[in-house]
Amino acid sequence: MVVRVQTDFSGMLPDLRRVQTSRLDPRTLTSLSYAEGDGRGRAAFETIFDRREGLVTLRQGKDEASTPLTTDHHDPVGLLLWLRARAASQNGGPERSYVHLTGGRVLIQRLPDSLIGDAEVYGYYLRPGNAYVYVERQAPHRLTRLIQPTDFGVIEANAQAAAARRPAANERRRRRGRE
Repeated sequence: MVVRVQTDFSGMLPDLRRVQTSRLDPRTLTSLSYAEGDGRGRAAFETIFDRREGLVTLRQGKDEASTPLTTDHHDPVGLLLWLRARAASQNGGPERSYVHLTGGRVLIQRLPDSLIGDAEVYGYYLRPGNAYVYVERQAPHRLTRLIQPTDFGVIEANAQAAAARRPAANERRRRRGRE
């Protein structure tokens, strides 16, 4: 399974595009590879988890380093999907648990269940990082809110219902030309 997240920052933050691509084992939602970049070419940072060779390989620019792969790892995007799946299958999960990211171990603490708008949600606090993640209790168990401190201040992402998108006039013309 491949998940791609594009985030465009502007306003108080410097104008910046961050593209995160996570390749996950569809059964366990653990990371097979993870990359970050600006979306215009080769990733600025990449991690590959090679289970056959038993290695974790980190690439940043022209630098590369490997270390033994001794346990399953998550990446930042995959961890959110894993939390969502756990919320759905384990009634929110235990009070405390740990997962491994390439930078170390992450403590996941359950927060008291709460309401966001009309939705009942499970809440989680992740350390290090001091991030808050909220997942709907009811199917489809959407990620409803993410709060993440950064060097530029706190970033808060709130889910909104997807609006139906109509193709632009030039997209309609291109489709007609192909048929």
